[in-house]
Amino acid sequence: MPSTSATSLPGSPTVDAIMVDRRAKSFTTRSIKKDSKLAALKLALSMVDLTTLEGKDSPEKVRSLCRKAVRPWERDEEILGERLPHVAAVCVYPSMVPTAAELLSGTGVNVASVATGFPSGQYPLDIRLNDVRDAVKGGADEIDMVINRGAFLSGRYQQVADEIRAVCDACGDAHLKVILETGELVTYDNVRRASDIAISCVRPGDFIKTSTGKVSPAATMPVTLVMLEAIRDAYLDANIKIGMKPAGGIRTAKQAWHYLCMVNETLGEGWLSPDWFRFGASSLLNDLLRSMQKLKTGGYAAGYDFSDA
Repeated sequence: MPSTSATSLPGSPTVDAIMVDRRAKSFTTRSIKKDSKLAALKLALSMVDLTTLEGKDSPEKVRSLCRKAVRPWERDEEILGERLPHVAAVCVYPSMVPTAAELLSGTGVNVASVATGFPSGQYPLDIRLNDVRDAVKGGADEIDMVINRGAFLSGRYQQVADEIRAVCDACGDAHLKVILETGELVTYDNVRRASDIAISCVRPGDFIKTSTGKVSPAATMPVTLVMLEAIRDAYLDANIKIGMKPAGGIRTAKQAWHYLCMVNETLGEGWLSPDWFRFGASSLLNDLLRSMQKLKTGGYAAGYDFSDA
């Protein structure tokens, strides 16, 4: 694991906000040929992390979500003539990890869990680390941690780095996704600095993630582009490959296409895989299914034709 001593925190370039906004907008003008649309929709589906993070979560709700994750559309073979892929992961609170792990064992769908005092990241570090260990012990394959934005915005970058490293150690073999909560970081320069710090502390194959979904704005294309460029630079400079997860606010198949184009043109086809790119957007899944039906039949299904979970 890269060192995060006080003398080795990475420097970060200044972000040209005007150019970031302009380039991010340019991806929304890309067109996808009809023959490629279904493949793009299926790829996006395979990258979805289905999530439930509510106070009213119950084992029954998690079981329903897991069934949807494994078989997103029960009529896929009837309408499309083929079986659709499963989603990438189901993300739940640590208390629900054993339920999800039991249902998803052997399916290929990972169990992800938020931890570290989600969504604030303000709990004492020992409590946050125990949160991680409990989730991994319960069967979590992935941990979504949130950084302490108060520490970051106060300039305590070393504290942020040390905490990410400690969480990474607590994960054991589970993959780590570091949530920056970009809506609270305010500027692109802060997003880039937080991205660089996180990348310097995690292992190859771990992720950086935009948002908890509890703060607005959540994922935006310019913010995601800034983070993708940090990933690209780490790969070019040190051959360190890190994944990316925009989360929150991505609701339509058309938006998913735009993000896939941005990933392809910024990082290359090697990142167009659930191993390296995810959508944290449960509401996106049904629009992907509706769009697939439109391609096959010429008409959109009603939203209520697909289960919420």
